[in-house]
Amino acid sequence: MSNIKGKLIAVIGDEDTVIGFLMSGSGELNKSRQPNYFIYDKNTSLAELEEAIKSFINRDDIAVLLIVQYVADMVRHLIDNHTKITPAILEIPSKEHAYDPSKDFILKRAQKMFSADDFK
Repeated sequence: MSNIKGKLIAVIGDEDTVIGFLMSGSGELNKSRQPNYFIYDKNTSLAELEEAIKSFINRDDIAVLLIVQYVADMVRHLIDNHTKITPAILEIPSKEHAYDPSKDFILKRAQKMFSADDFK
């Protein structure tokens, strides 16, 4: 994984979540001046959201994509079909919406790999 050096974390979520990450210093622009964040609000169309996810998934400078779970639910078809190692897509809670582990595709994949007997 030495080729991950210098890669970015991207964030897709509501304004409060994204601004929180930006305040932590995670905001960046790539060489093409594309930001590593996308703010979803009630005026964002599904097409705009899908384009943002596809853009982050296809960028070679993104190692991890953090997405607020309620937004991820809107584009579940794109997330469930993502099979590349990077970027890793991680679902996170938002201030307004609780995290539901039963919807998290990473946990679903992990559960398929292990049975309950593996932990006895």
